[in-house]
Amino acid sequence: MKKLAGGAAILALGILVIAATAVATTGSGASATTLARGLAVEKVKTRGNEPYDVVVQQITIVPGGHTGWHTHPGNGIVIVKAGTLTIYDADDRSCAPRTYNAGDTYIDPGEGHAHIGRNEGTIPLEIVATYIDVAPGGPVRIDASDPGNCGF
Repeated sequence: MKKLAGGAAILALGILVIAATAVATTGSGASATTLARGLAVEKVKTRGNEPYDVVVQQITIVPGGHTGWHTHPGNGIVIVKAGTLTIYDADDRSCAPRTYNAGDTYIDPGEGHAHIGRNEGTIPLEIVATYIDVAPGGPVRIDASDPGNCGF
């Protein structure tokens, strides 16, 4: 009986993983290059107070491109180098845009805060992002489902 219950739990977990993957959104016209990654040796307050990586990426998004809906494991600090970054939050039913221009900084809380970054301008968007509290060797981005609150 225990083997049957364990097998059912594993099967259910597998179905959830497949279903989550099937509805995840991917970006379009966006590319990221990791500039640096390092294991933090100084202790700061993080989600689990465990060792973590700090990752710095340069991200370019062509006009009309986007990141796809996603979140991050921890905080993200984004500096806009060129162009305009437009952010939409998954939990904002009105789908109100927030724009950040060259020289502006956007702080992403991560930890399940799903959002999409878009380049709605006419020139390539260039940003530098620093991600904090990333599991050692783990991803900086976690795909999220389209929440259906925006018409794109």
